[in-house]
Amino acid sequence: MDASEGDLASRGYGATLWEPDDKTVRNARVTHFIRWLASRGIATGGYQDLWQWSVTQPGEFWTAVWDYFDVLGDRGDGPALAGTMPEVRWFEGSTLNYARNALRTAWTDPSRTAIIFDSERGRAGSLTYGELAAQVARVARGLRSLGVGRGDRVAALLPNVPEAVIGLLAVASLGAIWSSCSPDFGARSVIDRFAQIEPKVLIACDGYAYNGKEYSRAQMLDEVLAELPGPPAVVMVNLIGEPEQPAPGVLNWDGLGTEGDQHEPDFEEVPFAHPLWVVYSSGTTGLPKPIMHGHGGVVLEHLKALSFHQDLRPGDVFAWYTTTGWMMWNYLAGGLLSGLTIVLYDGSASYPQTGRLWQLSAEYGITYLGVGAPYLVACMKAGLEPGQEHDLGALRAIGSTGSPLPPEAFDWVYRDVKPDLLLGSFSGGTDICTGFVGPCPLLPVRSGIISGRCLGAAVESWDEDGKPVTGQVGELVLTQPMPSMPVGFWSDPDGARYRESYFDMYPGIWRHGDWIEMLPDGACVIYGRSDATLNRGGVRMGTSEFYRAVEAFEEVADSLVVDTGRLGAEGRLILFVVLAGGAELDDDLTGRLRSALRAQLSPRHVPNEIHQVPGIPRTLSGKKLEVPVRKILLGTEPERAADPNALADPDALRYYGRFQGDAEPS
Repeated sequence: MDASEGDLASRGYGATLWEPDDKTVRNARVTHFIRWLASRGIATGGYQDLWQWSVTQPGEFWTAVWDYFDVLGDRGDGPALAGTMPEVRWFEGSTLNYARNALRTAWTDPSRTAIIFDSERGRAGSLTYGELAAQVARVARGLRSLGVGRGDRVAALLPNVPEAVIGLLAVASLGAIWSSCSPDFGARSVIDRFAQIEPKVLIACDGYAYNGKEYSRAQMLDEVLAELPGPPAVVMVNLIGEPEQPAPGVLNWDGLGTEGDQHEPDFEEVPFAHPLWVVYSSGTTGLPKPIMHGHGGVVLEHLKALSFHQDLRPGDVFAWYTTTGWMMWNYLAGGLLSGLTIVLYDGSASYPQTGRLWQLSAEYGITYLGVGAPYLVACMKAGLEPGQEHDLGALRAIGSTGSPLPPEAFDWVYRDVKPDLLLGSFSGGTDICTGFVGPCPLLPVRSGIISGRCLGAAVESWDEDGKPVTGQVGELVLTQPMPSMPVGFWSDPDGARYRESYFDMYPGIWRHGDWIEMLPDGACVIYGRSDATLNRGGVRMGTSEFYRAVEAFEEVADSLVVDTGRLGAEGRLILFVVLAGGAELDDDLTGRLRSALRAQLSPRHVPNEIHQVPGIPRTLSGKKLEVPVRKILLGTEPERAADPNALADPDALRYYGRFQGDAEPS
């Protein structure tokens, strides 16, 4: 054990919780890939050798992925990779279509279940691959009649329901461009996203249900349509009411494309980099970045990640709790590329009780359950024992992403969920619609540690001088391109905004904006966003370590920490806490929090002040807003610190204006 691993061990990281046995290694899909490569003269001795080859010979690796999965399309005669970051070109001369690849099972095994859906409202059911293909054909026909063709945009304001997946595939089959938002977004948030791409059609719902309540979206939809250019044609999906005679100019989803009887979609073959969808960053200032990913990059990346890192195979039942406004929904839909059965759940993960997702896992025989890390922490803090309370016999693996998963939550999964599953903590982003680092069935699971770098992801930790470091925290960078990197931002023809977003610190190197510590064996720890670092007395620390210590207290439901220090000036370290029901921020709790932080972090990281607040401000995708709060504490007005429409609750951010006088050192 080297010094860095010894330090991690002293903080509760690193205990081995799961190791692959011989059968797991032998049957893993990535092992089959290794054997397949060997039969073609490419010898790799194990996962680390395979990873090394994948990042030193990226063109060969991604060509092998195309061939191994027999991607439907024409690979062409051009090179797999040309140019250098950020001006990279993949598989020039190739053509394919995402939807054709996602629906290929409809022609080989049409009776296999493609989608299982459930919701708070009791709307539940399933679609086979054959039924899904027929629905895609119908909707594509209807969109075509509305004038949608190659390169046009179709926007959707839908929850996680089958109509959203059908819409995505129908749009992709036409060579058009998909973009979705969750209906719980505010009108301005939707306008700020969709107005940028000027959709030709908007697919919307009449409302949604969440946490036991129904919410009409009629007024919000009127506000959105009043500001969208065009305006777009509107297709309505009725989710909370009975279908009615649609308003003038509005089409009912069920009537879309019914004028024909074609049951199989046509597919527009498009170049590798042709935009498939537009997803949006959770930026808190300015308009959200409209990030475009291409057909080819998404197909290759999702096939690789689902098969080699999650070890999923045709017929597995794959769920990830998400909304259509988070890139994990796009990733979940990608399960169709691998012939999986994907599970869509529309509603709260904690209604009518915290263990709702475990109940769903038992009911539908879910093989792989993906969640945000906070859900696992919430289940742990609630004292749930899902393995005792539900039949999880089918569950082979759990995925976690969205924020760092603390060691205690790793331990809870193996103690109270299931001891023999593969817990995979991922870290990646909307920017590439996948993970940079994550699990693999050939690698052990250790408490609090992400198992390794994903294939094709040349991840390193760099210091401020642009030098790779091991065993210390640095910036997460990619030194080689990946095909699912954006093909560009919408309305950024010269690529200036794209380059500024990822390549401003290290020219030619992708800087992602996360703190990462690489370990000698290729495993790593993510410590949160690098623009929200705590720098106390020259000691930098990511916020995840701080939250782990604070939120271990039963009295603390949520927290946020801000360091107001600036270049050349030590600031104040301020901790904000949301307390669990009945708890009080008295001298005893304050003292215990300070003592825990002193012992677990350092004396430098004991807060100057601790304040109780009614809520922690978060983006629409659930990320804590340390940087905007820091701006407020240093004098920025709350309305200028972040775009209110990018926030889950704008009032939560405004509350912090009262603490401005506490920001400067005394």
